[in-house]
Amino acid sequence: MAKRPSLSESVAKEIEELIKTEQYQPEDQLPSEFELAESLEVGRGTIREAIKLLAARNVVEIKRGKGTFVTETPGLTEDPLGLAYISDKHQLSKDLMEVRLMIEPKVAELAAQRATSEDIQRLTQLSQEIETLIKADEDHTQKDIEFHEAIAKASGNLVVPLLLPVIQSGVSLFVNLTDRSLKTETIETHRGILEGIKNHDPVLARNQMLQHLQYNKEKLHI
Repeated sequence: MAKRPSLSESVAKEIEELIKTEQYQPEDQLPSEFELAESLEVGRGTIREAIKLLAARNVVEIKRGKGTFVTETPGLTEDPLGLAYISDKHQLSKDLMEVRLMIEPKVAELAAQRATSEDIQRLTQLSQEIETLIKADEDHTQKDIEFHEAIAKASGNLVVPLLLPVIQSGVSLFVNLTDRSLKTETIETHRGILEGIKNHDPVLARNQMLQHLQYNKEKLHI
């Protein structure tokens, strides 16, 4: 027999529907606790519990003293596949590489076809920041992740950005396992990917992304 949802779970579902029907965007603020309690005809304690449930699911973010806001990627948790709990990092790197080779060359190809001027400006800025960090022998992992995120966004595909946790895990893991030794290769292939996207050349963008991943694969001997 199916367990009946608690009142707070039912209210959390109603708030989720409110976010969808009212078309709340990332970073938009939800109505106050008092307003929600009044409109949903429940107590403020129930609203608080429902909000906590939604925060745990990464649907909303509670900012103390400010209110409750829709997250940047509602419902998408940081590690949805539980990759952090896989102990065999070498096997994980191999399997992640397989997934990245399936996904990212095509993503770069789509980005070259659909990137806006704003997308290209963002990618150019990130590419330059990564080069500066590499040449200064500083950790470029976060900027590298942002570069791949920006390519995914530029693809114009609604689903691709939702795959980012897999891509992000791959970037972070590969940078760490290669001890940031792929400096020249990273700079050159990032430039190539950017050139392909900037010139709306999907073949160049795809091939440069493929080369970028192959360098990582060879370095890791996988």
